[in-house]
Amino acid sequence: METVEVAGLRIRYRLAGQGPPLVLLHGAYEDSRIWRRQLEDLSADFTVFAWDAPGCGGSDDPPPDFTGQDLGDALAGFLREAVPGRPHVLGLSMGSGIALELYRAHPSVPASLLLVSAYAGSLPPEEVERRYAQVLAELDQPAEQFIPVWLPTLFREHADPAAVQETSAIMADFHPGGMRALLNANAHADYRDVLPTIAVPTLLLYGTDDVRSPQSVAREMNRRIPGSTLVMIPDVGHMAAVEAPAAFNAAVRRFLHGLSAR
Repeated sequence: METVEVAGLRIRYRLAGQGPPLVLLHGAYEDSRIWRRQLEDLSADFTVFAWDAPGCGGSDDPPPDFTGQDLGDALAGFLREAVPGRPHVLGLSMGSGIALELYRAHPSVPASLLLVSAYAGSLPPEEVERRYAQVLAELDQPAEQFIPVWLPTLFREHADPAAVQETSAIMADFHPGGMRALLNANAHADYRDVLPTIAVPTLLLYGTDDVRSPQSVAREMNRRIPGSTLVMIPDVGHMAAVEAPAAFNAAVRRFLHGLSAR
């Protein structure tokens, strides 16, 4: 893994391939290992950067008072230090919120946005509070107690058991302090005001069977982001990049190659 320092935080990341830069932002309880299938495949066409967000994987934990703006600024600093040129930025779930935080303060940085299994404040307030309370309680529990509760919301029941087990093992390596800081920074974030301002090409990529980011959220995101492209992967849940990597990678490649052909 590679390392850069941003605002006093050591940020670790994985790097593979050559071509236009594509930056991958993982979701909650995860780190850059979740992108193994994309690092292996998409690196044939792109220089793929997969960071460990502050508080995750090999990166340093941010301070407890870390804010959403701090998170967006950390990503901007990471891109400035590690990534040459103007990158395509792909965020999964929580990572999509970080991508939107980046765009809010640094709209000239990304060449495009690819928002996967995303929500931007469009979930009902009671669901936001339920998820916040759930994670807050989990941070004081052993991983083996609560991760099995997450998995049915991330994958469909007939997903490849090896992929589910791999994801479970990655999630079990979470940093309690790091996750607490990230939770406080972005659990209540609302990016609905950002969506109509997005002026870069944007792909919205969802699984049709995603129970965490349902189709109603996907359609609302598509409606709010001008000119955005919505792609639904059939019979796939929240972790589309892991559950259906061939279809996921093909959709990403098709979108980005379409941009270069313009």
